Amino acid sequence: MLLQGKTVVVSGVGTGLGHRVAEAVVRDGGNAVLGARTEANLVKTAAAIDPAGGSTAHLATDITDEAQCAALAALAVDRFGGIDAVVHVAAWDSYFGGLADADFATWQGVLDVNLFGTLRMTRACLPALRDAGGGSVVFIGTQSAVAAPTQVQQAAYAASKGALTSAMYSLARELGPDRIRVNTVLPGWMWGPPVEAFVRFTAQAEGVEEAEVLARLTSRMALPDLAGDTDVADAVAFLASPRARAITGQSLLVNAGELMR
Repeated sequence: MLLQGKTVVVSGVGTGLGHRVAEAVVRDGGNAVLGARTEANLVKTAAAIDPAGGSTAHLATDITDEAQCAALAALAVDRFGGIDAVVHVAAWDSYFGGLADADFATWQGVLDVNLFGTLRMTRACLPALRDAGGGSVVFIGTQSAVAAPTQVQQAAYAASKGALTSAMYSLARELGPDRIRVNTVLPGWMWGPPVEAFVRFTAQAEGVEEAEVLARLTSRMALPDLAGDTDVADAVAFLASPRARAITGQSLLVNAGELMR
């Protein structure tokens, strides 16, 4: 098992990717410490992936609040004795538009969650990662940060995630001497709740079958199916694990080959 006996903090545990990452951690033998703003999502995920309750802990956490980040890190240490990895799924991805119609106050909010919130949560976990003799930090980025999609405009989201990926390079250098690895997973069109909703909405708006909308997306891929949130979670689990002990400062596209770099 990739994560046997390891403790992984997962921020942004909702109904999609965060749930899948937490599920992968427990499946691969680890302890998952779950954070999200919505307590109900945490309770639901913990019950689904760990009915006996021995491998999970959770705490309602807003990563824009430094004290709440510290409390989630402390929970991991108190419950399981330390932290071996932290995975950042929490993000504000629901603001759409480009520059011409930009509300920069909202852009600042997006940056506060996606960039600064992620860095706050990482910093809160650093003492425990150092005490463990090293570990892994995994950011969730987006393919949109390196190749803007034509179907939607998400300039603020892409910019915030691009900034986070740039920060990754500096953190990999800064934290490397402590044997803390820092990597980013970049999903493309990822089959899960958000893309399912996009397909449904587009099909209804255009009066076509959902299969037609999905076919437009998959026609861009080298593989005939979209990557799913479970595929992204599996990539995260690998990077969080000791199997990736020599990998740091890297961005991994999980996108069924839509974009190749």
